[in-house]
This record gives sequence, structure tokens and C-alpha cells, in this order.
Amino acid sequence: VVTPPPLAATLGARARESRAAGRATKDSGPRTKDKGQIVKLREFIVTEAITPELQATDRDGVIRELVTALAGAGAVPADAVDEVVAALVKREQNGSTGFGKGVAVPHVKHARVERMAGTVGRSAGGIDFAALDHQPVYSVVLLLSPDDAPQQHLQAMNIVFSNLQKDTFRRFLRGAATREAITDLLDEADSGK
Repeated sequence: VVTPPPLAATLGARARESRAAGRATKDSGPRTKDKGQIVKLREFIVTEAITPELQATDRDGVIRELVTALAGAGAVPADAVDEVVAALVKREQNGSTGFGKGVAVPHVKHARVERMAGTVGRSAGGIDFAALDHQPVYSVVLLLSPDDAPQQHLQAMNIVFSNLQKDTFRRFLRGAATREAITDLLDEADSGK
């Protein structure tokens, strides 16, 4: 069995390669600066879809709950939920996005997604996400991107992972029991606090 490199390292390397190659980005999707560059979590996290108390108790259920929340907030077409969930589950079957330390970042680029959108879900009891460290996942950051925005997808993933690598951010996210507490934490992270 070959163990792939950590997802954060792979994404960071891809983002650096893309910047070095000077690839142009499509200027669509979330609010952006300078030719589509994403610089803050709140530019793609949909507040109305944040779920501070996940009801699902398994990986696939959590993915469905979060995609459904994004659809309810108007960020994903309601008739695309099943397709997007299936793509995310397939991605998880190819390799878990539970990178350890109680966090998972399910993500996919999909033709039915018109604008980049993300959300955050929190489970007080923890979820088996087949994480790399074999520990339960308590915080889930889900990201959906259009098929034609790979550079923005990588930029968003880089922002997510740079914050999730911080012990303090993970600890406060795990303890944030309300949507307001989660949005406050995202605002603090975006302001560099």
C-alpha cells in the first residue's frame, strides 16, 4: 500500500507551482482581489450554511448535510445536491480528506457548481472520516468549486489549510457551538489575529 503525501503539502506545492507558472485565473466566483485571487475565508464560506451542530453521525451523512445546507442558502442548485454529494463521496473513497487533528476538508470541483462555495460543520461527538491519524473528526470544512476555476480552488484550499494547521484555530473551531462563534473565528482568522 502506497501512502500519498499529506493533502496540505500536495495542495501547497500545486499552488506554488501555479503561481510560479503565472497561470491566469478566471475572474468569477467569490469576491476577489487582483485577477481572481482569493485572500480570505469569508470570501467563499457561506454564513447561512454553517452548521454548528451536525446531526449526521457518519462521513457520507455529514457531506450530504453540508451540501444540503449550501443548497438551502442558494449556493448550490437544489437539483444538484445528489450529484455533488456523489462526487464528494467518490473523492473520499479515493483518499480521505480527514488529514488528522480532528479536521476534514472534503472538496470537489464540479460542473453543477457555478460559484465557489464553502461551509463549516461541527460535531461535538466526532465522526469517523477515515482520517490519516485514525482519530474522530470534529470540524469539517467543505469546499465546492466550478470545474473551470482550478486556480481559485487551490487558493481557497491553501487558505483553509493554512488556518487549520494552527492549533489555536482548530481548538476554537472545535469549541465554537454557534454559527456566530464560528463566523467570529473566521473573521479573526481573516484579520490575522
